[in-house]
Amino acid sequence: MSLVSQAPDRGAAPRWFSQRSALVCSAPMIVNGTVLPFFPVWLGTHALGDFEIGVILAVPLLMRVIFAPLLTMLADRLEERTSILLWSGLLCLATAIALIWSKSFWPIVIVYALQGAFLSPYVPVVEAMLITGVRRWGYDYGAIRLWGSLAFIFATLLGGFLIGHYSGSIVLPLMICGFIVMSLMGLVAPKIGNARIAKTVRRAGGSLRRLDLHLVMIGSSVVQASHALLYAFSAIYWRELGYSGTSIGILWSAGVMAEVIAFYFARQLNRSFGAWTMIRFGATVAVCRWLLFPLDMGYVGYLTLQCLHAFTFAFCHIGIQRRIVDAVREDQEASAQGAYYFYNSIFMAAATLGSGYIYSGLGLHAYYVMSLVALTGLGCVIIAYYRQPQSEASGG
Repeated sequence: MSLVSQAPDRGAAPRWFSQRSALVCSAPMIVNGTVLPFFPVWLGTHALGDFEIGVILAVPLLMRVIFAPLLTMLADRLEERTSILLWSGLLCLATAIALIWSKSFWPIVIVYALQGAFLSPYVPVVEAMLITGVRRWGYDYGAIRLWGSLAFIFATLLGGFLIGHYSGSIVLPLMICGFIVMSLMGLVAPKIGNARIAKTVRRAGGSLRRLDLHLVMIGSSVVQASHALLYAFSAIYWRELGYSGTSIGILWSAGVMAEVIAFYFARQLNRSFGAWTMIRFGATVAVCRWLLFPLDMGYVGYLTLQCLHAFTFAFCHIGIQRRIVDAVREDQEASAQGAYYFYNSIFMAAATLGSGYIYSGLGLHAYYVMSLVALTGLGCVIIAYYRQPQSEASGG
């Protein structure tokens, strides 16, 4: 039985919950839309090597491994979980400003690592807020979450356009503006209270200790880690091919627009396909995507491969969120999101750190290694499927 039906009556939803949640969900995506594709370009303006860039990009992910579980467990114990968003945004803003005076490898590593730690609770708490809306008041997760992807597209297109005119030096001002928006959205976030529920509900339903839940989160995280090479070096490679900043922004936006379409139809997809089917299919497409990437397919070919992001990311993400709703109690929501964020961060950090090394040695052939990574994640998901409890009450 789904835990949506086990949630206690918590009264009416906060006013404008859907609209405010969409704004809060969009805030970190504005930062990601600039930082994810273009921060490596900014690093390239500091005469850093491929391996050094890989290290810098991996360090904040490692910091999230440490701080995401701790801060999300803290959020589950606060009277108001979303209050942590304001402090996360403000501290990240301070690190973005500090990067202005960071010119060499070690200062950049230290400041960017602190930013990773301060940023770590923001997205998991936002995801927990959305899942609370699904549980308590029946909101459509995908219809809200897609606005975050649209914000990513806007930020990426704007960043690509501005980089084409001002080069990589514009990345930091865009990052600072993004963190200002995140801080403001911390004030706008709906107040949903704490996650304490009745003892009878605490004993009923799922638990964060379920092995199959952790295995499927690990498997999906490994699949997401296979994107590390794309995130770290695709913009640099496409610039080497002569594509303009706007053209690169379009390539990134095409993938996220495909993701938006998947989120828009999330409710219909959940009715037509099981969570396990969506996760396995997304992982399988990831294996194929990285096998095709080294081929000389031209701009249209890269555009097509980017559209596969609807499956390699969105299908896996929608499936995991559904598994969390079905398997975990409300008082463990933020902790479950923190655990998933932990797995995502640790595997993405390892893959990002390794991508700098393998890309410098193998070039585009490094994507074959990413295909093996995605295949490993798919295997873990399959194992998780066969390890889940087989009773209906436990979600099997």
